[in-house]
Amino acid sequence: MIYLFKIINPINYINLSNAEPLVSKYSFKNNDFYFFTSNLSREYSNFSQHALFVPILLRIKEKSANDITSQISIDELENFRINQEIQQNGKIQITNDLSKPTFSFFPLISSSSGSSSLYIKDMIESTGHYFIYNNDSLISALSVNNSKSESKMVFSSSKELNAELENLDLNDKKIIVIKSSIIIIIRFKDPIDHVLEKWKRPNGLNISRVSIPIGVIGVIYESRPNVTSDVASLCFKSGNAVILRGGSEAINSNRVLSKLFRKALKKNKVDENFIQFIDSKNRKMVDVMLSKMKEYIDVIIPRGGKNLVRKVQELSKVPIIGHLEGICHTYVDKDAELKMANKVVSNAKLRNTSICGATETIIMHKNIVKKFSNTILGNLEKNGCKIYGEKTLAKFYKGKIFKATEKDWSTEYLSSAVSVKIVNNLNEAISHINKYGTMHTDSIITKNKKTANQFLKEVKSSIAMHNTSTQFADGGEFGFGGEVGISTNVLPPRGPVGLNQLVSYKYQITSNGKIRN
Repeated sequence: MIYLFKIINPINYINLSNAEPLVSKYSFKNNDFYFFTSNLSREYSNFSQHALFVPILLRIKEKSANDITSQISIDELENFRINQEIQQNGKIQITNDLSKPTFSFFPLISSSSGSSSLYIKDMIESTGHYFIYNNDSLISALSVNNSKSESKMVFSSSKELNAELENLDLNDKKIIVIKSSIIIIIRFKDPIDHVLEKWKRPNGLNISRVSIPIGVIGVIYESRPNVTSDVASLCFKSGNAVILRGGSEAINSNRVLSKLFRKALKKNKVDENFIQFIDSKNRKMVDVMLSKMKEYIDVIIPRGGKNLVRKVQELSKVPIIGHLEGICHTYVDKDAELKMANKVVSNAKLRNTSICGATETIIMHKNIVKKFSNTILGNLEKNGCKIYGEKTLAKFYKGKIFKATEKDWSTEYLSSAVSVKIVNNLNEAISHINKYGTMHTDSIITKNKKTANQFLKEVKSSIAMHNTSTQFADGGEFGFGGEVGISTNVLPPRGPVGLNQLVSYKYQITSNGKIRN
């Protein structure tokens, strides 16, 4: 059947090279019609395989006024607006299936001026398709997608990709390192049941403060399989049970390592469930750990990228220990020695750009910029590092400079890129670090001990360094035999969380039948 109608206000979305329309929109009786002048079959054109095809379809969808379906990312869930006003006798229900729903809830509603707002935050925890009913009539649908950040295009150099692959690789050399780390942890003194302090009160009470395990620790981590061995060893040695949830990219290595630990426990007649591994790539398992296991897990420790840590911080109903980002600084003071500064800065930035202890901002005292910048920054640029700086830097540095914006001061690049800040004095450097840093690791390069001491005292960092590369922010380098993570919390534990940081304490009181008057 063919319908003839009057064409009103044609709009051409895409024209061919001969000016003829390829995609057009026509309006008729308050409705919009979209026409493709070419058959979408590959026999006629390659338009359906063109990069513009999907964006065009999405644009058409967005412009369709009467479209029943909407979409939103899971990190944007809060209020969902529908173009109808719900009456007071309305009964709104949201389900996850048209025929056999396994999940449903009744949202809070506010209505006005021909539309209604449904409060859905904390109600929908998983991606998928959801259907909205009003008194059993389908009125709208909602598609919940993964966070938009997961589809953000990130380009890495071959050097950076090789570094990531190196993190995942479990070769003979790394197995030796894992073994050495476990041996170190074994040799540590047991941190449990230690009398940390004791005293006797005039009221006859004998008081002791005694170290105890935390309980059950949930660790959510990415990439490096050595984390499995470090965490399992540290948690068991400190008397804690641990639930391990490693990233999917290293699941085979994590599976084997966790089985070996459980086998060793069983062999030594210890309950193997002290070490548990979630053997699944399903991301919903993380959601369950964060929101459904408060009565079973005493603390959650996230270890990985900022998206992971942010999710844990936002969703966890269990107390957490962790850091969101590692925006670390190296301050080159006016009393710094050039050779040392060049060596330390190069290592702090480039040794491994993907770790949280890598320097992301170099701060330079104005008095040394002219003398130091071409050596220090030139060395970084020669090794593939992009330099982001202010106009002042361009007066002295002869290499290529990308314009630094306010955003750069709070960016964790995790790549071969660094921002450069010029300051007038030490106080300005400390102020910059405390404003834009993440209380992770910050270092000063100077020969002046008084200046160094002021820096070490006044920066808010969990790890403050003097004449030292920030890449030493690592539990193994601190002599902890490894770490469960690095904490930037204001409350303890802070810095690398090793064996002695995985304990709590209790007060034990004895007396000779004392009663309080």
